Amino acid sequence: MSWFITNLISAFLLPPLNLLIVAGVGIWLWRKRPVIARALLVTAFALLWILSTPYVADALMHRLEGAPYATDTRKPLADAIVVLGGGTYFHAPEYGGDTVGKETLERLRFAAKLYRETGKPLLVTGGKPLGNSASEGGQMRQVLEQEFKVPVKWVEGESDNTLENARLSYKVLKESGITRIYLVTHAWHMPRSVQAFQSAGFQVVPAPTAYTTRYATTLLTFIPSAESLLDSRWYMHEMIGMLWYQLKS
Repeated sequence: MSWFITNLISAFLLPPLNLLIVAGVGIWLWRKRPVIARALLVTAFALLWILSTPYVADALMHRLEGAPYATDTRKPLADAIVVLGGGTYFHAPEYGGDTVGKETLERLRFAAKLYRETGKPLLVTGGKPLGNSASEGGQMRQVLEQEFKVPVKWVEGESDNTLENARLSYKVLKESGITRIYLVTHAWHMPRSVQAFQSAGFQVVPAPTAYTTRYATTLLTFIPSAESLLDSRWYMHEMIGMLWYQLKS
């Protein structure tokens, strides 16, 4: 299934579009079925409010992320570091073209730290799902080598999703006899990533970064925000993705 079709289907299953559809059906039924219509509108409003609050969104993300994973880098448990791409910053005017997006940059920062602690070689993986000129893998290599001064041994630049990240990375690393890896990605993305990479044949040591944290719980924690709705969306996206993997296996 193509990247576009997959994301089009996802848009209908995830907020805010799924809640807008429920509200739209409620409006359409307002004259014919007023009781059902009111129920749908109230449900859409309530879910939109709840999923947009930092208190709920953070709780959902914590369930997905689990407890922080502590890797004892003094005793390396793997033979290579694999870093997953997390999107492109397109047509960046200050950089003169496409470069890594902010999610990818967070992963690269931690990968550089892990490299300095373990000395293990790096593989970066990410293709051109939106048809950009340079693959995410190529962008990641450029940033790691030029800005973090960290060498990249392998670049996988053909994958369009996490499953392909895993399968194509396995093909690359198997040639070097490597199946035990540190896997670097966001903490909320790690459960699904581990599932994909283990299915591909890897032994995975999770190396998550960018956990969901909060300075303090205040009144603002219960006020809706766009950022929190995005976190809830990520939670639902990952849960649907893991369910899809189970159905396919």
